[in-house]
Amino acid sequence: MSFFAIARLLIVAAVAGGSAWSANGPANAAMMQDNIERYRVEAKALGQGFEAFSAERGRILFSSSPAAGKPDTPSCTACHTTDPAGVGQTRAGKEIAPMALSRTPDRYIDVKKIEKWFRRNCNSVLGRECTPLEKGDFLTFMASQ
Repeated sequence: MSFFAIARLLIVAAVAGGSAWSANGPANAAMMQDNIERYRVEAKALGQGFEAFSAERGRILFSSSPAAGKPDTPSCTACHTTDPAGVGQTRAGKEIAPMALSRTPDRYIDVKKIEKWFRRNCNSVLGRECTPLEKGDFLTFMASQ
């Protein structure tokens, strides 16, 4: 994490009266919103009439089985369970922390990790990379969980 990212965490926590490192600290929510805003800018730049992200579209993406990716990962819920607050499991049996922001507040802070997992999981489930709209909808849904 860069110096500026750490400084931002500390400032947000100080303003909110909490700790930047607390499990439900406001800094993590602010970082999540920054990532959603980044996808908003990308979605608008595509010029396809983007208006807003939708938690409902994110829920549908999370729970759908498009059958376009790998057969052993037909949906997000194949590994992450149908409940975003639940603990998932990889095909190898390794535990996956809950996807819900309320359960794993630091999951959506690191932009490089977010992009890595979107790239890997979208290709695995959808057979392609996710669009900025899909990424924003997904994060909006997880932020509501």
